[in-house]
Amino acid sequence: MTGTDLVPLDTQAAITTLARRHKAAGGVGLQVLNMIGGRAENLLERLPDAVKMGLEGATERALRVALTAAKQSRGVVPDQKGWLNTALTTAMGAVGGAGGLPTALAELPVTTTVLLRAIQGIAAEYGFDPNDPDVLTDCLTVFASAGPLADDDGANMAFLSTRVTLNGAAVHGILKSVAPRLATVLGQKLAAQTVPILGAAAGAATNYAYTSYYQEMAHVHFGLRRLAVDSGMSETLLVEELRRAVKSV
Repeated sequence: MTGTDLVPLDTQAAITTLARRHKAAGGVGLQVLNMIGGRAENLLERLPDAVKMGLEGATERALRVALTAAKQSRGVVPDQKGWLNTALTTAMGAVGGAGGLPTALAELPVTTTVLLRAIQGIAAEYGFDPNDPDVLTDCLTVFASAGPLADDDGANMAFLSTRVTLNGAAVHGILKSVAPRLATVLGQKLAAQTVPILGAAAGAATNYAYTSYYQEMAHVHFGLRRLAVDSGMSETLLVEELRRAVKSV
């Protein structure tokens, strides 16, 4: 008997829908790469050595700023529609890219904050409280997915299996865990924004791709969590079913 035989048809249909979201998440990234005329693994070479060496620390600081700002803003600014988040970050990416690397670096924590708020809003859509420490951990974990310029289903799927209970010490731990992966992803974005002439356009395009990607991955993440709660099935089994579905859609 296979795993699929154990999954009810309605649950299997929901998994197929999530698989389509997962597949769509990275599609726009290829358009960005085509526009800037490069490959993701070569983009980081465009950054100065000093920036590359400090990227992980800058990313962790951006995450900490985002964590505080997103939490403080929840009582003041309501969650926005996905298209509005995308429009906002796309505009910010254009501004960040227009001034080259200095403005792109300055834009980084702002974009990260908007992305985290968007992820929290999607968690709320699925009935999870973004202020719950465990749900906040899930929101941060979404940043551990591979990024829109990656072509790695294994890396994209691994974050779904992560489950950490958030406490004082764990906040530091999960930021340390997520920062290296996100640093590579954001480094590609920064490098794209430094492309001569295309800076503003590349900044807008990469932010569009990244916002679309992380919102879709948040739907996958929290959709799977909700499916586990509603169906009573183990998340481990559902992740494996999703992995199979991603390969077949």
